Amino acid sequence: MLATKQAKLNKYPVWCSRFWHGLRFGDWLSLLAKNRFRIHPLRLPLAVAVSAWTPWNSVFSLVQKILLTHRISSTEIAPPLFILGHWRSGTTYLHELLARDCRFTSPSTLDCFLPHHSLISGWFFTRFGGFMVPSQRPQDNVAAGWWHPQEDEFALMNLGLPSPYLRMAFPNHPPVHTNYLDSQAIPADERADWLDGLEDFVRVVSYRDPGKSVVLKSPTHLGRLEALAERFPTARFVHIIRDPASVFPSTQRLWRSLDLVQGLQIPENRDLDEYVLSNLETMYAAFERQRTSLPDSRICDVRYEDLVADPLREVSRIYQQLELADFAPARPALEQYVESQRNFHGNKHHLQADEQQQIASRWGRFFQPYGYDLD
Repeated sequence: MLATKQAKLNKYPVWCSRFWHGLRFGDWLSLLAKNRFRIHPLRLPLAVAVSAWTPWNSVFSLVQKILLTHRISSTEIAPPLFILGHWRSGTTYLHELLARDCRFTSPSTLDCFLPHHSLISGWFFTRFGGFMVPSQRPQDNVAAGWWHPQEDEFALMNLGLPSPYLRMAFPNHPPVHTNYLDSQAIPADERADWLDGLEDFVRVVSYRDPGKSVVLKSPTHLGRLEALAERFPTARFVHIIRDPASVFPSTQRLWRSLDLVQGLQIPENRDLDEYVLSNLETMYAAFERQRTSLPDSRICDVRYEDLVADPLREVSRIYQQLELADFAPARPALEQYVESQRNFHGNKHHLQADEQQQIASRWGRFFQPYGYDLD
């Protein structure tokens, strides 16, 4: 097992971009100190590499602030579009589809992994730093690259805001910031600060592509619907859901892969099943409670299975229900992308009998309203 893990680590050498490369030096030291520097010896090269890089983030962050703060702060934000869904529910596929419409823009891997200075340093990394980004994501076979659409949660984390994703740095320690999976569980002052950080980031992306609506996708936003709707009163939301028999094992694989590649410890995967089960319960309880205040013209539900079966039909329905724009101009680009993905094959998963029972008993109430019969 250790040999298998080491082989996977060898595919992602220390110079490959990790989530922590985007932190400023002070935030990086704070993360290490809070976890008492409990770094596995095999991960010391990664820790050294990040420690050598993060001071540059602090320097470049200051330069970008001096040069662009006034211009960014005066940038108008067009009504954003949020994709909501649990991990492994098809949020990435939907994000890629919507990003094909040139009337939208999205945070890129560059924006999210280097959020402090991507506007002034992006030209360098996209031209000379291709070797820093793996060609595929570690958790699945999806293509990766500096300009691919990316989760804004990574940007918020690198900007120094609280995030459950910080758990991946020290995966053998207890989870952190789990209250940020339900915006109503965040103290009011902290929630305001977090929303300020998100709005600032959306403004940066809007500055790069002025006049375009930003499409944002982070599974962690699923339980933050109320806060997002309050801060962005003209925002629209797409909720995507998938058969839990696929979501559960795929999410297990996700965390095993990311904890191994991103972690400063060799993950032991203790209590992983409970972590997956309880996170979905928290997020969907918050989502179903918070969505009641939104009209159908602001939120649209999509089943992953329907999206895969007929992507163009489902995306067209999203445009129509949310009154986004005329779908016809976007159709050719989406057709081309759908055709390019015809040979894509995802990972196969198998559930044990006890896992099926746990999913039915703990998740059934969230999935049955969307037509999934867990019995």
